[in-house]
Amino acid sequence: MSTKTLAKHNQSHRIYEWVLVSCTINAMVKNSTTKWPLRMMRIPLVRRVLLILVVFGVLWSFTFVNISLVFSQSQSRSSNEVKAEIVQLSEEYIKALAQENGDIVDGPYAGRFTAFDLKKTIAVLLESMLARINRLEIFVNNVTNGSLLSDNSTLLSPHLLMGAGLDGRRNAVLSAQDLLQGKSEKCELTEEDMEQYPHCGQKIEWMQKMWQSDPCYKGYGVDGSNCSIIMYLSEVEDFCPRQAWSGTHNKTLVDTRITYANVTVDLQGLMNLLVDPNDRQGYAWIRMRISRMWHRWSSAAKNLVSKYDLQGRQKQKILIHLGLLSKQSGWKFAEMQFKGGPLGELVQWSDLISTLYILGHELTVTSEVEQLIEILNHVPAAKTPCQSRKELPVNLIYTDIMGLIQFKKRLKAGYAKFSCLFRVVDSFGTEPAFNHHAFAKQNKILSSWGGQDLNPQQFYTMFPHSPDNSFMGFVVDRVLNDSETNLTPKENIALVYGKNDYMWQGKEQYLDVIHSMLEVHGTVYEESDNKLQNVPSYVINHGIMTGVDLHKLLQKTKIFVGLGFPYEGPAPLEAIANGAVFLNPKFNPPHSSKNHKFFKGKPTHREVTSQHPYAETFIGEPYVYTINPNNTDEVLQVLKNILKDNKFSSYLPNEYTEEGMLQRMNAYIQHQNFCSFQRGLTKWPLKEAVQFVFAEKGQSCKDACWSLNHICEPVYFPELNSKESFSNFTECKSVAHSSNIYYPAYDTNAGTCTTQDERLLFSCVGSMDTLQRLCPCRNYIPGQSALCIGCEI
Repeated sequence: MSTKTLAKHNQSHRIYEWVLVSCTINAMVKNSTTKWPLRMMRIPLVRRVLLILVVFGVLWSFTFVNISLVFSQSQSRSSNEVKAEIVQLSEEYIKALAQENGDIVDGPYAGRFTAFDLKKTIAVLLESMLARINRLEIFVNNVTNGSLLSDNSTLLSPHLLMGAGLDGRRNAVLSAQDLLQGKSEKCELTEEDMEQYPHCGQKIEWMQKMWQSDPCYKGYGVDGSNCSIIMYLSEVEDFCPRQAWSGTHNKTLVDTRITYANVTVDLQGLMNLLVDPNDRQGYAWIRMRISRMWHRWSSAAKNLVSKYDLQGRQKQKILIHLGLLSKQSGWKFAEMQFKGGPLGELVQWSDLISTLYILGHELTVTSEVEQLIEILNHVPAAKTPCQSRKELPVNLIYTDIMGLIQFKKRLKAGYAKFSCLFRVVDSFGTEPAFNHHAFAKQNKILSSWGGQDLNPQQFYTMFPHSPDNSFMGFVVDRVLNDSETNLTPKENIALVYGKNDYMWQGKEQYLDVIHSMLEVHGTVYEESDNKLQNVPSYVINHGIMTGVDLHKLLQKTKIFVGLGFPYEGPAPLEAIANGAVFLNPKFNPPHSSKNHKFFKGKPTHREVTSQHPYAETFIGEPYVYTINPNNTDEVLQVLKNILKDNKFSSYLPNEYTEEGMLQRMNAYIQHQNFCSFQRGLTKWPLKEAVQFVFAEKGQSCKDACWSLNHICEPVYFPELNSKESFSNFTECKSVAHSSNIYYPAYDTNAGTCTTQDERLLFSCVGSMDTLQRLCPCRNYIPGQSALCIGCEI
């Protein structure tokens, strides 16, 4: 057969096929017994879509006829020209189709406002087009290569093409013929799938009942069928595996664009981000602290870069919302920042902002609800419950409890898609029992601070006192370098840690003993019309001092005197770094929500044994002496010992330096991911740094690990939460499961092993007298307790 005869034959065959497709569509419309409902034709959008598909189908037929004639009439036209024309026509078709269906939302299964029978029709037409393009390309290549009549040449049929899948995988997708025959995709979950994706089954059950509760689910193609639900939960929310529906190779929702972060020390760039939204000057103290310490930050960044490879880090888009500075908080942090108000939180925020900026991430800083609303108004479907995070403008959100409440109030049903992005600056920590809303409510410990249902490690604390949370910390401010500090002569001065008059109440005897040995100074805020009531007359009061002046005074100070409050502030570490010895008041019994007003409502049962537990535990003598302030003989003896030795050297743990904080926060950003719902082997902290321990009866995992000079690592709880893990330590008469903070654990009375049912209730601090707990314990870098050995960056 000649080339010209073959072209005419193909032309006739194509026209016949397109007429057949058109007749099929008309028959589907006219015949009420088919699966095409007559009511669908009453929808204008459906009629328009069908009409344009038929028109373009005819146009495509004539186009292919013309192309075939060109080949039959002129052999001089190159294959590249023909292919370019095909590509151009294809682009025009796609653009026209996109304009016609501009309101259709892309998704893994369907478009909005489309019916299943319309999907079938579109599938037939698109499949035919794809097959024809493929056959024509092969034909052109064969003509060009002179192999048209070769015995080895083949033209793929539509059935062969779709049966094998676009990349040769057989049965990767259903063919259009299968769809017309009423077949549907098969989405099956294996036992292994359910084990690796523990939330998948629960989410499927919820979606089966609630998929019509919000239009956004339909927008992503959910139509109530199990397959559409599984597709949505795998492609959009990542709760289910893609292989359940052969979606492993679907890349439509993946953003492959990556921007890398580079360390930067441009102070002016950071100052430009800290622009006050009103005349309250909320960032004034933060800007002042950052500017004063910037030379140290710059030096620390250079040191870190010289030690570790910081290349190849993905730049994160980070929203920082300081809820405590907002007018709606009612806390008046902005108004009181230079009037004796609490500064510990502002210290944390200024150091966190500096860290994230220097690490090279893209920051947006807000402090008022109006700013937050403006940002959320530009987020697509921010208030819908569909949890597609791929379209969100941020990768991480740093805020505080007040900011979290403000987010919840504005996002409402859409809060769920943001929840795993939050990092909550939380000075005192939030224990799992208080974080889990249902558990806290059931046990009557629910408060406005707790019940957030976040991963407990999303709470970032000021000190490493809660292993269930993440230790963020801060940087201890220093005016001079260590050599200059050590050269400053010490004077017989005791500086009292207490900037408000009420903190001095009831401390007369304690202070009198100190006054008998040293000159007593204070930095108490005093209003001109109010005389101090509790400060002894012999105290030399300097009032509220600037950072530079305060540090100059600390350099001359021998003893920094704690009064018992405030708890766990930054000032004692600043004093120790300046060579002063800290007198740390001991609490007997320990302070907690059971016996002290300050802790009422705080989401923790933690028992505070002294004013500064970190200084007591991680530093100790000769820099810190934890004493009973009510025992005047003990106080006097300790003072004599300190003054006799006359050694006042500075000390600062690495984790409270600029370099230490940069290292720690970089590791968190690189490795912490709370948006992954697949249960797999933990990769960070390193498995080599972890050992599983069988605690003593009645001992918490926090205490069991610390007794081995290790730290409880809650990330590894799921890996030992099984009957097999118990067999390494004891024999179980029976195995049960429960949702409580004490498990996994072994009951010494009943001989029963109990595993944990609720991932949010894995707890390092839970303990019960009759239970021996299974505990994951990791080593740590001395001076950098948040990181394991080998987890430096």
